[in-house]
Amino acid sequence: MDGNGNAARGDAGDNAVLFDQQYVWPGDLTEIPDWVYTDETIYQREVERIFHGPTWNYVALEAEIPNSGDFIRSNVGPTPVVVARAQDGSITVVENRCAHRAAEFCRALTGNANEFVCPYHQWTYDLKGNLIGIPFKRGVGGKGGMPRDFNAAQHGLRSLCVTTHRGVVFASYHDHMESLADYLGSDVLREFDATFDGRKLKVLGHYRHSLPANWKLYLENLKDPYHATLLHTFLVTFGLLVAGNRSLMLTDASGRHGVMASAKSDAGKLSADAKKEMRAYKEGMTLREPRFMDFIAEFDSPWSVTMATIWPNLIVQREMNTLGIRQIVPTGPHELLMKWTMFGFEGDDEEMTRHRLRQGNLMGPAGFLGIEDNEAMKFVQDGMRGVPNKKHLVKLDPQVEAGTSDTLISEAAIRAMYKHWRREMSV
Repeated sequence: MDGNGNAARGDAGDNAVLFDQQYVWPGDLTEIPDWVYTDETIYQREVERIFHGPTWNYVALEAEIPNSGDFIRSNVGPTPVVVARAQDGSITVVENRCAHRAAEFCRALTGNANEFVCPYHQWTYDLKGNLIGIPFKRGVGGKGGMPRDFNAAQHGLRSLCVTTHRGVVFASYHDHMESLADYLGSDVLREFDATFDGRKLKVLGHYRHSLPANWKLYLENLKDPYHATLLHTFLVTFGLLVAGNRSLMLTDASGRHGVMASAKSDAGKLSADAKKEMRAYKEGMTLREPRFMDFIAEFDSPWSVTMATIWPNLIVQREMNTLGIRQIVPTGPHELLMKWTMFGFEGDDEEMTRHRLRQGNLMGPAGFLGIEDNEAMKFVQDGMRGVPNKKHLVKLDPQVEAGTSDTLISEAAIRAMYKHWRREMSV
């Protein structure tokens, strides 16, 4: 640093050299170094280059802010934002940070307002983030107040770029983002549109919970069909996702997005060898409520189960007829918050809504499936923290270096994600 506190020439370059020397990926994509998940410098670089970089981040459903003045708190990475519908019907996303003293001005999770007023010093903003009011701007009795040349137009809330698609709202810190269709790619967009098929969405409820694991592990979990055939008793016993099902682990050309898809089968027809491999399979297990497994065909899709991972923070779940959004909010290298939004469609009758809610017991922090995934990810994070400076394997399906695979016994989609991650992080 120089005498004025400015970075000396060469510091940025020196830091880049130090990073390149310290963070070197050991070998090919089939082994992942544990520091990818545990290092604070890596995490801060992810916030800067991924969440605050050239990505579309999910922030809300339009159904959560249907009317002028409606707002909901959300996140882009760890950064709190507010999603609001302005009086002209447009949707804005602004940082939840007052331009004056950086207080989080919006404290309610959701609501309706004509303006936002910071509780600390009552600086006031319209729903588009423009600064419209400063108490005692000219002081009292000619003393105090803001400088005469203070320009309120230059001190509004930080506003993000916004795009919407079929009722889903995305935001980006990047000023020149590609269209969402180009961002997703045609294959992933097709599966996205199969779920968001043009019907008006209806929010059914929310879950919120924390998870002691790195945020990328959650994306990996849904790019890992291998574990689904082994960990989840419910999935394999009732035929939702088992080895031998017609299935696909799709990735886009960049490797960042994916869709795990499977067609429901009759688990009773599994071969003895398949049952032996899948120790989670429980012979003779039955449901007290048989309607739980009803699958009502309503989508233009060959799949009964799809889990779409939209980089960097969104999972779109379609498990038979229960539908949900999962929003990943990283809070550090060792923890994430998971925000679930369960939804249906406005045209659903009461019976269909009850059916979606009934099947919704598969998901959430205590769901028939969710609880096992959460525990497994904690075990992985614990293993990496407890024995540091190691690496672990993702070698399944060597015929596919990184990308789409038509077998469940594959880790090619995980390798594709880290091929993209390494490019974005300059590792």
